Amino acid sequence: MLDDFREQASASEFNDEEEAPSLDETERPRKFLGMTPAQRFVIALMLLMITCILSTFCLLVTEKIIPPFI
Repeated sequence: MLDDFREQASASEFNDEEEAPSLDETERPRKFLGMTPAQRFVIALMLLMITCILSTFCLLVTEKIIPPFI
């Protein structure tokens, strides 16, 4: 029984090792979501600014903070 498993394992196509394509210096790196790292950084900064503005607005509306000029 174990010999059958060994024969199946040795005849399996999964054991065929193919070389993975290597990155060439001329190839451009893959883009995540189709954006460059600089574009993703700008999006992250914009999300941070929106979060800060909305949270400040929420604190003002709930009167947890009061501006000094009022």
